[in-house]
Formats: sequence, structure tokens, C-alpha cells
Amino acid sequence: MAVKNKVVIVTGASSGIGRATAKLLGESGAKVVLAARNEDKLQEAVAEIKEKGGEAAYKVTDVSKREEVKALVDFAISEYGKIDVIFNNAGLMPNAPLSELKNSEWDEMIDVNLKGVLNGIEAVLPHFIKQKSGHVISTSSVAGLNTYLGAGVYCATKHGVKALMEVLRKESANEKMNVRTTTLYLGAFRTELATRITNKAIKERIEFLYDTIGADPMIVAEAVKFAIDLPEEVSMNEITLYPTAQL
Repeated sequence: MAVKNKVVIVTGASSGIGRATAKLLGESGAKVVLAARNEDKLQEAVAEIKEKGGEAAYKVTDVSKREEVKALVDFAISEYGKIDVIFNNAGLMPNAPLSELKNSEWDEMIDVNLKGVLNGIEAVLPHFIKQKSGHVISTSSVAGLNTYLGAGVYCATKHGVKALMEVLRKESANEKMNVRTTTLYLGAFRTELATRITNKAIKERIEFLYDTIGADPMIVAEAVKFAIDLPEEVSMNEITLYPTAQL
């Protein structure tokens, strides 16, 4: 399998989709570097992977800080000698109507959801260009394809990820960088995104959605693995996943 022995960085790896993906890739033979802000949960996740015979390490990282993301990439290279894939997965969703003017939450979403992806690209691209190979995977959302009431800034960040990744793919082809790209457009998967929502009505609606039809994050992990497993000359450029019951 193509994923075996690849060095993969996963951000937002302490829970949800990131943790499920790190676990699956580690069990499939990849060397996984987990990144998030919660050190206790990172330690737990790495221990789980090692218990299954996988190789994994972690580095506490705030993806909104470019110097920390660069340090993360340097750490991965120092641990495993190279980097093959970065999965820009960290994200926040403290949704509220724009009229509530929750600008601190707007700033945080922009910093993590959009700048965090850009910081990841910036940190790995010089290495990928030098080795003439690499794979950038980023989590957008179905909110990057549509718009929703109460999610104006979240939608804006996820549309931004879509545009960023599309341009990276085109520039890679144009400049013969040989960098693969995959953008994930995800519906309702059971994650901790709702915990940060401060608007009571929206929080209850999202929690109900996750509780009733939310799908297992391991499904996304399988999709990520599939994209990595494809031959190097092919990009699984976009993957859209909805629970079957989601409108």
C-alpha cells in the first residue's frame, strides 16, 4: 500500500477526524506526526497508535502561529527524515449570526481555519518543491460549497480553503512541482466542533444534527487514506462526504 512508510503530519489530531485519521494511517504503516493544542489528548492518541504497532510522535502546535507550524514541519523531518503529506485539518466553528458582532470569534476562525491552512502550505512547500513530491490535504466543509444562516464567517473561511487549494493544484501543475492536493468537503460528522458555539440556538441545532445523523469520523479517515494510496501521478482533488440522511 502506498501509505506505508510515508511521513504524514496531521493537525487537529487530538480528537475527531484528525485523531481517527492519525490512528488509521499509523495502523496502516505510515509514520504519523500529530499536532494540536491539547498535549494530554495528543499523548493519548500517540499511545493508542503505538499500542497497535504504529510509529507516531506529537508536537503541541497552534496552527494560527506560522512559526509553530514551521517548527512542526522541522520536528517531523528531524524525527523521520522527510515529510510526504500534510493534512491541514484543524478547525473551529463558533457560529452565530453576523448581527451579534462576535468579532473575536471571527478572528479566531480566520486565524485557524484559513490562515492555519496557509501556514501549513507555507511550511511544507519548500520541502515538497525540493524533493519534487508531496501531498497537501485540507479540510474545507460543505460550508465551503454552500452558505448557511448563522455561519457567515465559517463559510467564508471554508470557501477560502477551497480557493486556496484549487490555486495550489493549478500552480503545482503549471510550475511542475508535482505536489498533489486533496480538499475535503464534509457534512455532519461527529466531532467537537459544536462545543465552541456560544449561540444557544445554533449550538442546540448542531448538536441535535450530530446526535441524530452524524457519521463516524473514521469514514473521513478512510477517504484520506484512499487519496494518499493513489498513484503519485494522480490527485484525488476533491472529496465530498455527507451522511446519507443529511439534506
